[in-house]
Amino acid sequence: MSPLSARWEAPHVVVPVRVRDLTAADLPSCGWAGSATHMRHVEAELARAAAGEVEYLAVCASADLPVAIGGIDYQAAPGAGTLWQLAVLPALQSCGLGTALVRAAEDRITSRGLRRAELGVEESNPRARALYERLGYVAYDSQPDGWDVEAADGSLSRYETMCTLMRKTLP
Repeated sequence: MSPLSARWEAPHVVVPVRVRDLTAADLPSCGWAGSATHMRHVEAELARAAAGEVEYLAVCASADLPVAIGGIDYQAAPGAGTLWQLAVLPALQSCGLGTALVRAAEDRITSRGLRRAELGVEESNPRARALYERLGYVAYDSQPDGWDVEAADGSLSRYETMCTLMRKTLP
């Protein structure tokens, strides 16, 4: 076999992760998850976590720095935990971290005695929707959504999108 026809395959690496509650001390290392405006919003949600209205999770590797984060809102839909603001460090997407985050969130939901998880996914994000479908989520409706987005110069603009609403019955 000539060197040009040889095929090189990347080694398969397994790195253990753990899921824990996100803390305010984590936020400086989570800039990959969104703008400063978004991170201020996440910080505000941590106050709701202290009140038990939401949970905000962090998937961490050995350095204990978050590589995926996301929230569960227990106030958004009666009888359900609503997953939102799910994000994975871009360089580590498609490595199973999103799956670990969603499964941990589902465990938290069932530990509260709830049997349904819900989420909304942007219609322009088929990759995320495919993940949720693979994990058993089923689309049931769509609705517009929007939020403020911060530009590099610090100015804010409104981002409008359409989201597919999905749900899953939990064991």
